[in-house]
Amino acid sequence: MAFGSQQQSQTPSNSSANTNVRTKTDIGWDYASVGEKACISNFCQKLIGGGGIKRFKKHLVGIKGELVSCLKVPPEVRFMIKGNLIEHAQKDKHTNTLTISDDDDEEMEEAQIRNAKLHDVDLAIAMWFYDVCVPMNACNSPYFQHMVDKIASIGHGYKGPNYHALRVNLLNDAKNLVSLLIDSFREQWLDTGCTIMSDGWRDIRQCHLINFLVYCPKGISFLKYVDASDIQTNATNMCNLFAKIVEMVGKNNVVQFVTDNAANYKLAGTKLSERYPTITWSPCAAHCLNLILKDVSELDNLKSLVTRASRVTVFIYNHKWPLNWLRKRPGWKEIICPGATRFGTAFIALQSLFDHKSDLQAMVTSNEFKKMLNVRNASDCRDIVMNKEFWKNCLIIVKVMTPLLKLLWLCDSNEKPAISYVYKGMRRARKGVKELFKKKKELYKPYANIIDSRWDRMLRKSIHCAAYWLNPTIEYDRENLCKKNEVFQGVLDMAEKNFNGDELVDLTMSLGHFGEAASTFGRPSVVASRSISRPDEWWKLFGGDLPVLQKFAIRLLSQTASSSGYERNWSVFQRIHTK
Repeated sequence: MAFGSQQQSQTPSNSSANTNVRTKTDIGWDYASVGEKACISNFCQKLIGGGGIKRFKKHLVGIKGELVSCLKVPPEVRFMIKGNLIEHAQKDKHTNTLTISDDDDEEMEEAQIRNAKLHDVDLAIAMWFYDVCVPMNACNSPYFQHMVDKIASIGHGYKGPNYHALRVNLLNDAKNLVSLLIDSFREQWLDTGCTIMSDGWRDIRQCHLINFLVYCPKGISFLKYVDASDIQTNATNMCNLFAKIVEMVGKNNVVQFVTDNAANYKLAGTKLSERYPTITWSPCAAHCLNLILKDVSELDNLKSLVTRASRVTVFIYNHKWPLNWLRKRPGWKEIICPGATRFGTAFIALQSLFDHKSDLQAMVTSNEFKKMLNVRNASDCRDIVMNKEFWKNCLIIVKVMTPLLKLLWLCDSNEKPAISYVYKGMRRARKGVKELFKKKKELYKPYANIIDSRWDRMLRKSIHCAAYWLNPTIEYDRENLCKKNEVFQGVLDMAEKNFNGDELVDLTMSLGHFGEAASTFGRPSVVASRSISRPDEWWKLFGGDLPVLQKFAIRLLSQTASSSGYERNWSVFQRIHTK
C-alpha cells in the first residue's frame, strides 16, 4: 500500500514537468532565459516580468504603449516574432487589433542610411585629398575641422569659392585676420616683453634669406624676411639690419635677440646690445645643444658604438623576416625614429636599441634566426646583440645623453618659455656625467669638457643665470640650487641693464624677500603653486607686493631660449618665397 501510494504521489509531479516542457516549446524561449518570475532577454539582458513569454515577445517586437523595445534584437528575429504574435492574435480572435510598432525598424533603416551618407561625405573629402596630392596630415590642421563645421552649418547647396576668390579676395581677408591676431600679440609684448628670433637659410634657388619672428608666451608671429643675397653679411651690416627689426617691434618691447652661433651673427649681436643696452643677445640654445651632440658623437668610443648599432639596425630593416618578427613582439616600437636633429636621431636610436635588448636577443637566439646565419651580416648582427660590452656602453651613452636630449626637446618645442630651464638642464647634464662615472676624472672628463666648452664659452649668458634664479621651482629647491656666484651676478647684471635710479634700488632690495620666501611668497597656497604654475604666470599671480621685481621677473621668464621654433616651418617659408 505504501509503495502504491508513493507511485500515486509522483504522478502529479511528472504531469507538471510535462506541462513545463510543453510551454517552453514557444518560439520566444529560443531568445530568453528563465529567471525568478521573469524572462531575461538574451540580447539586451533586461528582465521582463509578468505576462510570461507573450509579454517577452512583445518586448522583442515593440508594442506601442506597453513595453520598451529591445534595441539589440536582430531584424530577422524581430520580423519572425512579429509574425508569430500576429498569428496567435488571429487564432485567439481578439476584437482589438494588435498594433505592432515599426518605429524601431524605421530607426534602424534611418541609421543605416545616415551611415551610408556619412561614408559618402568622407569618401568625397578623401578623393579631393588624393586628387590634388594633399598630404594626409593636413587633416590635423586646426582649420580643417573648422572648415568642415562651417560647411555643415550653412546647409545644402553651398558652392565652394572659385580660383579668383581664393587668390585675391579671400587671401586679403585672411591677411587681415592674421594682422588682427598679430595685433593681439603686440598687446602682450608690452607686458611680457618678447624675443626676436632670426636665422638665415637658402631656398631652392640658393637665395640667402633671413627670417625674423617674434616670440611671446601667447605665440610666435612671423615678422618679415630679408633677401640678403646681395648684402655683405658682415657684423656691421647685420647689426644695422637687426636694429631695423628692433625698431619695428619697439625697442622697449624687446628683451632678447636670438640668432644662430655663426661668427658674424655673434659679433652683430654684441654690437646690437651695445646700441640697445636693455636688449640681450643670446645664441640659439638648440643649436648649441646640437653641437654638443655632434662633439660627443665624434669621440672614438662613440664612433665605434654607433657603427655597431648601425649594423644591427641596417640588417633588421633590410631583411623582411627579422623586422616582421620584431614587430609582432608586445610593446614593440620602431628603432629608427626621427629626432630634433641628425645627431639627436643617432642617440635616440641607441636608446631604442637598448630598450629592445631582450627582444633582439630573443630574436637572434631563435631557431628561425639560426636558419638565416648564412645570410650576409646575420652572424655579425648576432655577435653584436649578444655582446655584453656593447650593451654596457649603450647604457652609459643613454644615461649621459638623456638630460641633454630632454633639454633640446624643451628648447625646440616652444610649448612654454624655456629660458629659465637652460641653466638647470646644462648643470644637470654635467652633474649626471660625473655621478655616472663615480667622479672618476679620467672617465667623465671627455664628456664634461665638451659640455663645458659649449656652455661656458658659447651659450651661457646673464639672462640664463637670472631666469634660473627667478624660477620659484628652482630657487626654493635648496638642495639642488646652484650657489655659484655667477648665478646671482647674472641677476644683478640683468637688473642693471633694465633699471636705474630708485627702481634699481627697489629691485635689489626686493630680491631678498623673494630669496627668503618672505611675506606673500611664504603663504601655503603660494608655496603649493610653485611646482604647478608656469614661472612667469606664478609671478603674475603672486608678485604684486613687489611690482618692480614682478615686472623684471615676468619679462625674463616669458622668453624662449632658441631661434629654432620656426625652422620646422621652412616648407611654409619656401611656399611664401617661391614665385
